[in-house]
Parts: sequence; C-alpha cells; structure tokens
Amino acid sequence: MRNYLFILFVLLSLTSMIAQEVAMNALEIDVFKLQVSNASKSTTTIASDFVQFKHLDFLDNDIETSGKLVFKAPGLVKWEYTHPYQYSVIFKEDKLLINDDGTKSDVDIGSSKMFKKLNQLIVNSVKGTMFDDDDFEISYAKVDKANKATFIPKDKKIAGYIAAFELLFNKNDGTVQEVKMIEPSLDFTRIVFSNRVLNGTVKDAVFNN
Repeated sequence: MRNYLFILFVLLSLTSMIAQEVAMNALEIDVFKLQVSNASKSTTTIASDFVQFKHLDFLDNDIETSGKLVFKAPGLVKWEYTHPYQYSVIFKEDKLLINDDGTKSDVDIGSSKMFKKLNQLIVNSVKGTMFDDDDFEISYAKVDKANKATFIPKDKKIAGYIAAFELLFNKNDGTVQEVKMIEPSLDFTRIVFSNRVLNGTVKDAVFNN
C-alpha cells in the first residue's frame, strides 16, 4: 500500500510540474498582447529595484548582483548596479554611457546596426513591447502566476549574441516581472524586478553620466 501511495505522489508531482507551463491558444495570445500594449501605452517612466543572476555552466552558483533600473519614454534607460560593486550603464540616444566606479566612458552605437538593435531590444524588453518585431519567432505560455513570451532571433548576427529572450509578465497588470537572456552557450542572465514604481517623476539629469 505504501508503494502505491508513493507512486501516486510521484505521478501527481510530475503532473503538477508539467502543468506549470501551458501554451496559450490564439484568443489568450490576443488578450495577453492587448493587456501588455495597454500597460505600455500608459507608462511614461519606470523605476525599479532588480536582482541579476548570471549563470555560467562552469560555476556551481550563479553570480548575483543588484541595483536599480530607471526608464523614461521614449528610450532612456539606466541600469545602476549598487551591490557588490558600483557600476552604471545608460542608453541615451545613440550613446552608451558607462560609469565604472567613477571611471567614465562613452561608446557611440549610432553607426552600428547591431548595437542599435541590441539597445532597442533592451528598451522594448523593459517596456514589454516586443510583440510586433519581425526579427523574432515568438511563442506564448502561461506559467504559474505569470504569462511568458519567448523570443528567438531570426537574424544570425543577433543570434550569435543572444539565443533567446524570455519575458515573464504579471498576469494582473501586464508589466514585466522578469527578463532572461540566454546565450548560444546556454549560459544566461536572469533579471528579476521588484518595488516597481510607474509614472513617477524622473528628471533628465538621471541619465547624465
């Protein structure tokens, strides 16, 4: 009897694990995309804490860093790492502004189609507005308490840097909860957002290096 109960427990556990991710049907995809679109259209600024996990296959534990993200429409983004080191990256117009613990540098990305596309991906992933991008194969699924969209790049150059983007969205309000960027090696970077503030006051000076 005990063996039968154990087998039943295992089967129920496997069923639960399988049920954690379910592909959306066409109607669910339309409703989901409309929800995210409406959320994006009503968002002018985002300020959020984040924790970043860098997974490398040869390490036993992920590398964990944390900081703050600030976004201001239409395309200003600042990633500020505060622990365990001080480092910030600002995407501003056609510039990448870097401040490495006081050492500042600028990178012109305007002349590089690749860097411009990567910048666009970062902005759109923060906003959650990547669904109309013809450069990706997109799939949709329901995952526990979130909705998931997976983006596979069609462009071979982009695929050389990023094998896939995975975005998790809050089911209630359509905002991005988590971004996962998977490299061709299958190493990945996972960013989890928290304490998000939408449409607060964000001054332009925040995006000065």
